[in-house]
Amino acid sequence: MDSWYSDCGRSLPWRGIEDPYRIWLSEIILQQTRVEQGRDYYHRFLDAFPTVEALAAAEEEQVLRLWQGLGYYSRARNMHAAARYIIEQCGGRFPSTYEGIRALKGVGRYTAAAIASFAFRLPYPVVDGNVYRFISRLHNITTPIGTDAAYGEFEALLLKQMDRRRPDRFNAALMDFGALQCTPRPDCGGCPFADECAALRLGVVEQRPVKMLKVSPKDCWMLYLDLRWREAGREFTVMHPREGKGIWRGLWQFPLLEWQEEPSRRCLAETATEHLGEAFGVAEPRFLPPQEALHKLTHRTLHACFFRAELPSAPPLLPPNMHIVEVDRINNIPLPRLIDRYLRGL
Repeated sequence: MDSWYSDCGRSLPWRGIEDPYRIWLSEIILQQTRVEQGRDYYHRFLDAFPTVEALAAAEEEQVLRLWQGLGYYSRARNMHAAARYIIEQCGGRFPSTYEGIRALKGVGRYTAAAIASFAFRLPYPVVDGNVYRFISRLHNITTPIGTDAAYGEFEALLLKQMDRRRPDRFNAALMDFGALQCTPRPDCGGCPFADECAALRLGVVEQRPVKMLKVSPKDCWMLYLDLRWREAGREFTVMHPREGKGIWRGLWQFPLLEWQEEPSRRCLAETATEHLGEAFGVAEPRFLPPQEALHKLTHRTLHACFFRAELPSAPPLLPPNMHIVEVDRINNIPLPRLIDRYLRGL
């Protein structure tokens, strides 16, 4: 494996360094994110927040805006909270033990192991999707992945094989082998482990790893109301930061109405007209043709419909949680990916 890694290992900006802040930043960004997409965000965050002190001092809205497009916004909130914890509770020093790293908000077993091994060369195996795939095939492990029990089983097996002098290199090699060689549809003929692979011998390579059955996402129908008017040559609309505990908490959106069952087009139009009259005092709004979008999240499928109402002037009423926003400045506030898609023409 070591010789394969020397010849084929990936060159990544967070590899070969020992700065725990940069390594932690990369690991948080790469949760649920492809490496190529995460690379751009990694550089973007380092430019804006070159140190943990800079990240801790930032406003949450600034962090969320920079995170826009990565999804799973709780990662950004947890990262920001962890930076403040490091400054306020750790004297500005990044924790140097597995337990200390694990105590940071948003850091699970895998992330803690990655930071501990890459930044401090502590002997903790990393078990990500690529490692699950390679090891489950090599040993024909049939335990469904995605559970604490599976993580513990794979972790214990790797701990026996780990090079404790260079756990960082051992982990990087495993991750890269799964990403580049032992892919979902691998070229087993060119694999250096072909003679040892139990799954290849049994003809079950594509059935490993065994995965838990997925729960079908729930459908949700959403009606966004985009009120537009012009004053002194500038265009305005109405938006507000989303409240509650959902993944889009704190991100800005247009006034929203939601259904758990699919409404008719007539229902949408009537509801939009009624809501604008009651909440904003807008009578007989002129709507442009609605724009529709399908947006898939892990547990929900969003059926969104955007109604844009052209107004002669600002709405007579403005509910307490709503804000007037200049359209040219919307890019300065954090938005859900769905709203950003709409503003870019879907």
